[in-house]
Amino acid sequence: MDAKSSKTATLTIGNKNYDFPILSGTVGPDVIDIAKLYGQAGVFTYDPGFTSTGSCQSKITYIDGDAGVLEYRGYPIEQLAEHGDFLETCYLLLRGELPSAAQKKEFDYMVTHHTMVHEQMARFFQGFRRDAHPMAIMVAAVGALAAFYHDSTDINDAKQREIASIRMIAKIPTLAAMAYKYTVGQPFVYPKNSLSFAENFLNMCFAVPCEDYKINPVLADALDKIFILHADHEQNASTSTVRIAGSSGANPFACIAAGIACLWGPAHGGANEAALAMLADIGTVDKIPDFIARVKDKNSEVRLMGFGHRVYKNYDPRAKIMQKMCHAVLKETGHGDDPMLKVALELEKIALSDPYFIDRKLYPNVDFYSGITLKAMGFPTSMFTVLFAVARTVGWISQWSEMIEDPQQKIGRPRQLYTGVARRDYMAIDKRK
Repeated sequence: MDAKSSKTATLTIGNKNYDFPILSGTVGPDVIDIAKLYGQAGVFTYDPGFTSTGSCQSKITYIDGDAGVLEYRGYPIEQLAEHGDFLETCYLLLRGELPSAAQKKEFDYMVTHHTMVHEQMARFFQGFRRDAHPMAIMVAAVGALAAFYHDSTDINDAKQREIASIRMIAKIPTLAAMAYKYTVGQPFVYPKNSLSFAENFLNMCFAVPCEDYKINPVLADALDKIFILHADHEQNASTSTVRIAGSSGANPFACIAAGIACLWGPAHGGANEAALAMLADIGTVDKIPDFIARVKDKNSEVRLMGFGHRVYKNYDPRAKIMQKMCHAVLKETGHGDDPMLKVALELEKIALSDPYFIDRKLYPNVDFYSGITLKAMGFPTSMFTVLFAVARTVGWISQWSEMIEDPQQKIGRPRQLYTGVARRDYMAIDKRK
């Protein structure tokens, strides 16, 4: 269902009034359609960070930050994480509905049988230093896919768009595992069609040729749920980057590479790494009171990482699921008494009971627990954002596909409030002071 207009908003500038339609979606707040504002009134709106601006209509993900709600195509994230798997979520995000048994079998087969990458990609990796950050490798490697798969770069061909979508969901995990193996100096491990999506990724990351690797089902299940929780999150920075890159007509591989580059920023994809570093700095439970005092001190630069969210003003629904998984993984890997988890639990307890944090709505978010969980699974901190990119690929592609098929979509071109020097004339260099 497209947004409908039943009301108007009146903007008064000087002694003139201008009417603009108010659009209503399925759920969520109404929006004022100001597309004709400049043409009618000769002014722009000013909204740094676009925090009050809707850039598109979308049917994919809905967030109610005040209520702590996250839904994919109408399904609560809690239900999808509890009852489904990641590839089922991929199908839902891409196609709009949960698959039948036959549809899921076919979809799983397509993804599984596209996991291998062109063999020349292995030589492509050799151009990087061994100490290169895995995200730097990912930005380059995903962008380079366009050089290897010319038959799926025509964005005007629906079939090619579908092939490109399946290829990226399947191949980006392979590239991510290759980036990890390259940075630790181990040989690449080829994907196995007999394994599930999460099992295959664990095997490609941690198997070595000299011995068999036994996949732990608890870790595989946790990783699959982590992928579900991070699959999409509405119009965040990286998704908006993918959409604006795609609005220019860029090929899908370039658009997703742009999204990965944006995700690399510590304020976006690197938040779980920052939360882990904070817990490590605190060290033990007895040092928490001093840390909390510094957090509350206005003159201190200490910040509470992993709490609060740009969108959620309530408990992050993904954090509750991540907390449960975190306990299961730590118990399974023998880290049940990990002092970092004890610090995390005590911090959570304080934050949920201390008026200072309650008044500021600083509830634990998904990053608070994901860093500990991934560390316990054996991933270095440099891989945390890479795993985020693996999960978010399907969300980016779904948003990109929706944008391509939207007849109202135009090339992204934000306006500005110019505050520089007014017009002046060029002066010859010998006359300048």
